[in-house]
Amino acid sequence: MPHLLHLDSSARADSFSRALGAAFADAWRAARPDAEYTHRDLTARPVPPIDQAWTEICDTMLREGITAIPDYPQAVRTPEQRKAWDTVEPLLAELVAADVVLIGSPMYNFGVPAQLKSWIDQVTFPKMSLAPRRFVVASSRGGSYLPGTPRAPFDHQTRYLVDFFTGHYAVSDAIVLGTELTNSLVDPGLAERRDQHLSSHAEALGRAAELGRSLVEAY
Repeated sequence: MPHLLHLDSSARADSFSRALGAAFADAWRAARPDAEYTHRDLTARPVPPIDQAWTEICDTMLREGITAIPDYPQAVRTPEQRKAWDTVEPLLAELVAADVVLIGSPMYNFGVPAQLKSWIDQVTFPKMSLAPRRFVVASSRGGSYLPGTPRAPFDHQTRYLVDFFTGHYAVSDAIVLGTELTNSLVDPGLAERRDQHLSSHAEALGRAAELGRSLVEAY
């Protein structure tokens, strides 16, 4: 049966990226109550950054040509590396078990939250392929960074994630669900664009629910 891995990384409990992720996940589970669902809140349960031992595991994989995910433990040799692997193993198991990976990510300072970056670093290894898994990004941004807007060149959030999935995971069909202009609710300088934000969020919520249903039914 299909398995959804749902990650949240916003520091806000009531964030827009969490709302989009919830809309997708709720539709997924409603359409297929028998489908599997794993949720990991990277803010409530932070993943530590990688350390020296983790880098040594990667070096061994490269040196010895270890690229198949089930063979990764062969690169774990020392007590320090085994300790590092104790962090990696449950995170990687969740990722490998999933058919669809849903990542809730607000934009922080033009990029992704540190807690999401730590998760990515822990579960990513040399010459790794996660195809044919699907990746969906539930994004929120304070301004507008859509193609053609003045701030589009500063999108190192969704563009980074999509490029990363392609370059590291060999998954080139990631889908982005986005809410723009969230700061219009608090910044007087953006107040005149509040209607654009509301429209963007409503459209993204509807698309998230539709996509959750369609993807789970595809399995």
